Amino acid sequence: MSTQLLTEQIGSTLAGIRTPVQVSFEFFPPADAAMETTLWSSIERLAPLRPRFVSVTYGADGSTRERTHNVVMRVKRETTLTAAPHLTCVGATREQVLEIARGYWNQGIRHIVALRGDPPAGVTRYEPHPQGFAWAADLVQGLKSVGDFDISVAAYPETHPEAVSPAADLEHLKRKLDAGATRAITQFFFDSDAFLRFRDRCAAAGIDAALVPGILPITRFPQMQRFAARCGASIPSWLAERFAGLDEDVETRRLIAAAFAIGQVETLARHGVSEFHFYTLNRADLTYAICHALGVRP
Repeated sequence: MSTQLLTEQIGSTLAGIRTPVQVSFEFFPPADAAMETTLWSSIERLAPLRPRFVSVTYGADGSTRERTHNVVMRVKRETTLTAAPHLTCVGATREQVLEIARGYWNQGIRHIVALRGDPPAGVTRYEPHPQGFAWAADLVQGLKSVGDFDISVAAYPETHPEAVSPAADLEHLKRKLDAGATRAITQFFFDSDAFLRFRDRCAAAGIDAALVPGILPITRFPQMQRFAARCGASIPSWLAERFAGLDEDVETRRLIAAAFAIGQVETLARHGVSEFHFYTLNRADLTYAICHALGVRP
């Protein structure tokens, strides 16, 4: 069975969901010409789905600053998409970060994804820059002093791995939103109940901003395991079993990945979720199939 037929079959189960669905996509700046070709092919493939915005990631220590800027400006220049660059607190002074933000504002960029950021390679513990923004909430406040940006921030349904407690993590999210962020995009997860419980906890804490689930289509299982270990996302044993022995079987992996992700968004949609953010890894095929099943089509 092809991925297209699979999405058509599962998509029929979504026919009863009438809430309009909105999507957004994340890309990362390419490191070479071949990756650049893949990126722009994916952007062209996904653009007709009319995402709310497309975000472009930022290296842990600002190492992709120029490449991130180049992708963002090309998206703005050559497409009708809304580009949203990531900005982090790592490796820069407050003034350096605000200078980048002012540059984006002057170039017509109005949406930013504001993150604390990860420590550089080889550094195990985050240390704020002595003249920089210490935390994402401080960064949000600083960005709002530049202009009325539409700001997205990160949330962790299974708690940030460095948080002292789930309650402290939730309070940190609330500070980011109170500082002026518009929405929270979650880290990817594979247990839909974990997201729904987190949504309930946010509501109980008085958080009423949009909470957007981050969806990671599984392209390569070992790669996803490394991502999950870094961000604290749990992997159900039954999901690992589904991908066991398929390292060299690309087509079967694609079918299983599509079936799982479509089932995941179906469950969330039936619980009232109407906006999804896809971590595309610069690949369009699985994300396009999931959106098709959701009814998000050209």
